[in-house]
Amino acid sequence: MINLHGLILADRSSSQLSGLVKPRTSASLPFAGRYRLIDFALSAMQNALVRDVGVIMQHDYQSLLDHLGSGKEWDMSRKRGGLRLLPPFGLKEERRGQYASIIDALTSVQGYIRDIQQDYICLCRGSLAANIDLAEVMRRHVSSGADVTVVCSDRNPESSHYRFVTDEHGFATELLKHHGGKGEGYASLEVYIMSKKTLLGIIERCERFIDSKFHRTGLGGILASGGRIAVYMHHGYAAHINSVSSYYSASMDMLQAQNRHELFPDERPVRTKGRADVSTHYAEGASVKNCLVADGCYIEGSIENCIIFRGVQIHKDAVLKNCIIMQDSIIDNGANLSYVIADKDVEIGVLEYLSGSPRFPLVLPKGTVI
Repeated sequence: MINLHGLILADRSSSQLSGLVKPRTSASLPFAGRYRLIDFALSAMQNALVRDVGVIMQHDYQSLLDHLGSGKEWDMSRKRGGLRLLPPFGLKEERRGQYASIIDALTSVQGYIRDIQQDYICLCRGSLAANIDLAEVMRRHVSSGADVTVVCSDRNPESSHYRFVTDEHGFATELLKHHGGKGEGYASLEVYIMSKKTLLGIIERCERFIDSKFHRTGLGGILASGGRIAVYMHHGYAAHINSVSSYYSASMDMLQAQNRHELFPDERPVRTKGRADVSTHYAEGASVKNCLVADGCYIEGSIENCIIFRGVQIHKDAVLKNCIIMQDSIIDNGANLSYVIADKDVEIGVLEYLSGSPRFPLVLPKGTVI
C-alpha cells in the first residue's frame, strides 16, 4: 500500500454546464457510455494502490452517493479507512454548503485532513477526464524533494486555466492564470501531490488573508518563499469538463481510437459501478456508423457519430447524428436528432426534429418529454 491519501474535490459544478448539472454535481456526469467522471480519479488512485480516499461534496450530491456507494467497485469498502464521503460541515452556518473556493472546501474538512494517517496527499478534481499514473507521480515527487508536484499537460484547454512555467530541471518558476488556448508554460490538470504538513500549511496561510485563493495565495506563496514546485508532464488524453461545449467535445473525442486508448489503457483500467444488462439488440435494417453503444440498448433506427448509454431505445426510422443519448432514454419512430445531448430518461416523440450545433449542442435535461 502506497503512503498516499486521496482527496477528490467534487464540491462544485461550473454554471456553464447548465442543465447537465441540475440533478447532479459535475463529478457524477455520465461519460463515454457507461462511466462517471469521478471514476477516473478513483481508478487512478486504485491503480496506484491508494486505499484511503476522501470525496469533498457540497450540494446536489445524491447522484454521486448513489454511484459511489461503499466504494466496493474501487476496492475501497473497508471497516477502517477506505472511501469516505465528506458532506458540507466545519464552516459557519451562513457559509455551510456554499464553498466559494478550493480553500473554503479544504477548510471545511481540515479536521479530516489532520487525522489522515498517510504522510502524503493527492488533491485532484472529480471532473477531470484523464488516466494518470499516480504511482509514478508519487515516485517522482519523493525523489525530487519538491514541496508540491503538479501534473501538467502539453494540451491547451480553451477555457481559463492555470499554467506553470518551468526551468530546465522541471521546477516551476512562475504560476500564471491563462484565459484559454496556448500560452507560456504548461497547463495544470489541477492534480497535486504534497505532504500533509504542506497542505495544512497552505490552508493556514490562506486563512490569514482576506479573499485568499489556493493557487494565488497557497501555491504562489510557496514559490514566493523559495519553495519548490515540481512539474510532472502527463502526455495522454486529458480534458477538464467545465462547460456544455467541453463535455460535448470530450465525449466526441471518445469516438477516436487513439483517445480511447490513452484514456482507457489496459495497464490502468477504469472501473465504475456495475449494472447487469443484456447485450444490445440491433434490429434488421438498423444502421450504426462510428458509434459507442453500451449494453442493454435496442437499436432499430440509424445512428452515426453517436454515444449511446445503457438501456436506450432508438426506434424504427429514427435518425441520430452527432448525439449523446444517456441512460434509459427513448427515441421514437421517425425522430431526427443532430448535435443533441439527451440526459437520462428523456423521451422524444414520433417524427420530432431537434438540432443543435457542434459549438452549441442542444441539451435536454433529465426526464424531458417532447
